[in-house]
Order: sequence, then C-alpha cells, then structure tokens
Amino acid sequence: MRVYQGLVQFNRLKYAVVTSGTFDGVHIGHQKILARLEEVRQASGGESVVITYWPHPRLIVATDGSELNLLTTIEEKIELLSRYHVDHLIIIPFTKEFSQLTSDEFVRQVLIDRIGTRKLVIGYDHRFGRNREGSFEYLVENAAGYGFEVEEITRQDVEQVTVSSTRIRKALQEGNIHVATEYLGRFYSFRGTVIRGNQLGRTIGYPTANMRIEEAYKLVPADGVYTVKVDWRDQQFGGMLNIGMRPTVNGTYRTIEVHIFDFDQDIYDEKLKIQLVGKIRTEQKFAGLEALKVQLRKDEEAARLMLR
Repeated sequence: MRVYQGLVQFNRLKYAVVTSGTFDGVHIGHQKILARLEEVRQASGGESVVITYWPHPRLIVATDGSELNLLTTIEEKIELLSRYHVDHLIIIPFTKEFSQLTSDEFVRQVLIDRIGTRKLVIGYDHRFGRNREGSFEYLVENAAGYGFEVEEITRQDVEQVTVSSTRIRKALQEGNIHVATEYLGRFYSFRGTVIRGNQLGRTIGYPTANMRIEEAYKLVPADGVYTVKVDWRDQQFGGMLNIGMRPTVNGTYRTIEVHIFDFDQDIYDEKLKIQLVGKIRTEQKFAGLEALKVQLRKDEEAARLMLR
C-alpha cells in the first residue's frame, strides 16, 4: 500500500476504484466496504484508492464544544488499512478551507480531476462536502455527468445492528469490552510509553508498568481492571491492566498500569501495545494493601483463565 500525505504527489489513475471516509477504528462496517472495494478492483482490473482525512473532521469543524476521543491514531489507521489489499491510501489534511468545498467541488476537483475515479464505493451513511450536503442520492443523480459509477453498502449489508465508531466509543467508555471487540472484529488496543511510578506494586508482589499515552485524543476505556495482551518488541505476554484513580492508596490522578505475567525486564521508556481482552471488575477501594493483594490474586486467576 502506497501512502500519500495529500494529493500533490498522487498521479491520476486510468481506472480508480475509490472509497472515502474517516475510518476511525476500521471496524467491521468499514471492513465490509474495504472487502467490496477489493472485489470491484479485481473485477475491473483497476487500482483501489482509500481517501481518509487527518485531523478527524470533527476536531476541525465541531462547534458544540464536545471533546472527541478517537479509536485510532493516524499511525494505527494506516497499519489497519494496509491489511485490506489497498493499493493507494491518500491522507487529505482536513482544514477549515477544505471543509468549505461543496459536494460538486469535492467530486470534480478530488475524485475526478486528481484521482480518476471510475467506481465509487461508499457506506450507507456517507456524507461529504460543505455542511455534509453530499449523499448517495446526490451521487446517483449526477453519476452520468460525472462519468463514474457509485455503489452503496447498505445498512443491512453491514449488520442488522448498526455498527458505528460512535457505538464502539460508547461501549469502551462504559467498559463493555465484549461489544467493542465484536464491532471492531479484533481487540481494542492502544500504545504507550512506560514511565516511572511510585513502585508500590513491587511491595505487594505485583509490579506494574505505568503507561503514558502520547495522543491526548486517543480513547482510554472506563476505569476498571482488565485482562490484556501486552506486545513488547517482538514478544507477546498476558497481563492485567488497571485504569483509574487507585483509591486504596488515595490516588489523586488517573493512571494506566499493567502487570505483565511471567515477565521481569527493565522497560522504562519502552513502548508497549496493550490489547483489551475483557473486563474483570470495576475499580474498588480496599481496606488496605493486604486486602488489595488478596484481590489481585483473584484478578490474576481470572485473567489467566480468560487468556486460556
């Protein structure tokens, strides 16, 4: 997959099979679109093109003051999209100026003039152009004049239960890992750097790696204790993760701490990838460190069982 930061270096194709969207999470609905894109590419002998946008459009045009947490960083999105036989990925810088393109300007300037679109595959809820004025119906009405075909992946084709990035975000924010996993088609993951903590876990036999996530917009799930898979360098380990305020020790700020099973390495300043397998329990305040230690033994047993 060739990746382009904008349209400047992209050479117009003779037969481009195109889809467009934010693809946050690259969930099973997105995967349905990507699978159909590949089918059309193979049937036509053309080349597949995915258009996505960065920053996320809502980070630029939102006016309601709400904070948007994303399922994927741009690096994660690139890695996930590369799994689906995409020939070209174009990342268009999303600016206020770009957001003012009308639907007709977007189609003519981007899809036709710059890319050479001959077939467009879109999801059932896809909107584009200024104020999201463009729609599937608009494209169908104007397809002949634009010189390309358009195909919509209907809601029924994606799932009887509507899958969306918003639903996945809500599930994670509620600690519903099972639903998030089902909709993503994989475990939700995040990456972070190991930083120094107070090393209290060592005193009760459960040393933890404290993690800092660099991207402030990356969604961190609800507070609680989770079963996880931990990727470090080229190795994978089981573990259990705590997200929260550490009420038993009167914590004053939210932390992300992972205890890695059967592991004894100095990994300060190292990068870890955490995959959420399931939730064990909500965060609780215990009477003291001994009571916490007893509970951690139960959590470990539950986590190891879940991993098996």
